[in-house]
Amino acid sequence: MALAPSAPYLVGREKIREFALAIGEGASVCTDVDAARAAGHPDVVAPPTFAVTFTMPLIEGFLRDPAFGWDYSRMVHGDQSIVLHRPIHGGDELVTVIHVEELSTRGGSHLLTLRCEVADSGGSPVATTKALLVTAA
Repeated sequence: MALAPSAPYLVGREKIREFALAIGEGASVCTDVDAARAAGHPDVVAPPTFAVTFTMPLIEGFLRDPAFGWDYSRMVHGDQSIVLHRPIHGGDELVTVIHVEELSTRGGSHLLTLRCEVADSGGSPVATTKALLVTAA
């Protein structure tokens, strides 16, 4: 099952800089546009984990929807993966589609795997994220 595409998310240069500094990423391509361009990028480069800044709020919105019936208050994050198809840059306009990959019950817990496909405004793949979420049955 796939949800409707998200509204476009405009990746801000300052958001990338702030995120890079917050996680201790010291690469100049993440904070200095001239260094990024000298390295062949159109703008500053987001650290790979930056995708969670705009995909996790979408996931939270989906999980808190009463129609889905997920007990968000009892949830724990079981696993997370991010595959970049190309770097995320300042100025990118990205659209995310959430896919429900698996929903099962084992050992008294509900396990939900969500996959987010992130594409640029031209429809080219940018990133794929997966999250395994667990809640008591």
